[in-house]
Amino acid sequence: MKKKSIPAAEFDKKFDDNENLIEFLDLEKNTRPGQKPRRVSVDFPEWMVQELDKVARNLGITRQSVIKVFISEKLKKTV
Repeated sequence: MKKKSIPAAEFDKKFDDNENLIEFLDLEKNTRPGQKPRRVSVDFPEWMVQELDKVARNLGITRQSVIKVFISEKLKKTV
C-alpha cells in the first residue's frame, strides 16, 4: 500500500504537535542505517558470566541483552 506523502515541514509540524503520523510512514522499511547485526565473539571470565546471568534473571532478559545494554550505555557516555 502506498503511503501518503507530505512536505517535510508539514511532517515536522505534525510531529511537534504530537499528531499521529502512522499514515505517512512506510513500516515495511523501518530500519536504521548501520543497524544490521554483526556477530562478534567475546570471551568472558566465568565470574563475569555468572554476574551477567544474575542481572539477566533479575531483569527478565537474556544475557545477550544485558551485554548490549551495558555496552550501549557505556558507549553513549564515552562518545
